[in-house]
Amino acid sequence: MDEIKPTAEHSQSAPFAAGGAVAPGAGAPVAHRLPGLAMKRRGPVAVWLGLPIVTLGIYHLVWYYKIHKELQEFDRRRTLSPAGSMLVLLLLSWTLIAPLVSYHNTGKAIADAQRAAGLPVTCSPAASTWLSFVFGLNIWYMQRQLNLVVDAYPGVAPGAEVPLAA
Repeated sequence: MDEIKPTAEHSQSAPFAAGGAVAPGAGAPVAHRLPGLAMKRRGPVAVWLGLPIVTLGIYHLVWYYKIHKELQEFDRRRTLSPAGSMLVLLLLSWTLIAPLVSYHNTGKAIADAQRAAGLPVTCSPAASTWLSFVFGLNIWYMQRQLNLVVDAYPGVAPGAEVPLAA
């Protein structure tokens, strides 16, 4: 990747973070920001109901790991732990509180991804949490919100570099 150097017009008005990356909200052109990797579009009903029934619930854990990994790769400024998030559901689901906190944090990560894609933030961390009590609809809700981010980059294959807006 080419080294990013501040120009004269940006050196006085735009603060640069360590490593030459532009700080969020610095007002620099999109070309100076770190690119992200496009996420995969998934069917919300298939993710919520179809595949978990067919795989006896295992797909839910696989999906949770994959979306966290894709969110991490989409916006590298955010630090997520895909394995840690999935293990919370696998090992601590009996506590009830740990999965709710994890769903809430996932809702925040999806909202951050919407912001990074330049979309209006429509994902509510509270809805990501409380919809889990209504037939697990939080999975359907979170996937719909993720698909909004995917749709912001039409025609881009999953894993391809995409520019981040914010």
